[in-house]
Amino acid sequence: MAKTYIVELTKAEKTDLVKLTQKGQHNARKIKRANILLLADMEKTDEEIAATLHTSIPTIVRTRQKFVAGNLEFALGEKTRSGRVPKLNNKVEAILTTIAQSVPPDGRRRWTLKLLTDRLVTLTKLESISYESVRLVLKKIT
Repeated sequence: MAKTYIVELTKAEKTDLVKLTQKGQHNARKIKRANILLLADMEKTDEEIAATLHTSIPTIVRTRQKFVAGNLEFALGEKTRSGRVPKLNNKVEAILTTIAQSVPPDGRRRWTLKLLTDRLVTLTKLESISYESVRLVLKKIT
């Protein structure tokens, strides 16, 4: 089967990729992509690259495609990962710090994490929040 995306690296690109793989200062995905491009430039088949690097053929095809469509940095890089949206934004953190610095409820000498969490849920639109999230916010401000 003929390859749709043929990788032809310049001498400078090869040098950069070899340095990148030898330094060990980059994440594993970036190093794997660099190795894929180096092996693809040596005209290895996708199956040989997959066997050598213990990766999947779709990963190899995507890396080749990104290199041909863009450039070396585009092929090595990745989009930022959004992750989960944090429950505690700056406004909620401000409310929490205000509560923590206020006078504790009647019959209590100080605020506990449970009291702070319960009060925060009642004062905001949060359905629930963990004690650990509250603790981390308080740790951050002290």
